[in-house]
Amino acid sequence: MTTTTTDSDRYANDAAAREAGRDVRAVFFDIDGTLTSFTTHEVPPSTIDALDALRAKGIRIYICTGRSPEQMKVVLDALPIRFDGIAAVNGQICYRSDGTIVADRPIDEEDVRVIVGWLDRHPDVVAVFGERDTAYFNHDSARMRAMWQSLGKTAPKLRFIDPHTRIGDHRIYQISPYVGRDDEHAIVGECRNVRGVRWHPDFVDLIPASGGKDRGIEALLSDAGLTREQSMAFGDGGNDVDMLRYAHIGVAMGNGTDDAKAAADYVTRSVDDDGVVRALRHFGVL
Repeated sequence: MTTTTTDSDRYANDAAAREAGRDVRAVFFDIDGTLTSFTTHEVPPSTIDALDALRAKGIRIYICTGRSPEQMKVVLDALPIRFDGIAAVNGQICYRSDGTIVADRPIDEEDVRVIVGWLDRHPDVVAVFGERDTAYFNHDSARMRAMWQSLGKTAPKLRFIDPHTRIGDHRIYQISPYVGRDDEHAIVGECRNVRGVRWHPDFVDLIPASGGKDRGIEALLSDAGLTREQSMAFGDGGNDVDMLRYAHIGVAMGNGTDDAKAAADYVTRSVDDDGVVRALRHFGVL
């Protein structure tokens, strides 16, 4: 990922930034590379303090991640923070802190079968399947193991299941094959209602074409009785682009990808350089 240690933004003027942040009542956070560091595999203490401070001010805090509900537990269970809600699998499942579902958008079953059929024709390709309560790989590979190890202590538990045994009986919200751009386009081209988003170069998250993190934010804001103009979002990857464009204030991390930075209103420091709290202070939210 491209990195930087210099703040750059569309709100260089402090007064303009504070005016933009004056009505923020909900802040959304990606997990990998935004809350957690790819270097330490931890949430920096300054970020934990910032989350506490937001809650103390009555500002709602949400997770908006490409991870499935099961895959994010390893991170959330280690945080002494209660989030007001979650947008999981890139916004396809959204729920309150008490578990109440406010949005549920699985991949069409026909498209799931198309993707599984493509994987059957390419048996060397590994893919992870995201359901509401379970996430699993179709099979093992050295490439997948290497990527999983790069997540360190934030890596979820590995599980292997034949997807053919789940089709028709379980809703599948996201399928993430370890493929390049060409194969991504080939798979999407065979489906009726699927698109791909990426936060890691090794794989793509396939989700409904009408879905995305922006739809997740929209659902959680509506449930809370809040508007788009009261939102702020933090992200670092390609799957955060829709979210950063949708939020009233979109903040890209300094360690983020070029497309995330281009979509954001403000580029803060890296996750390891107190990027979250710096941006919250810059906009006067804290």
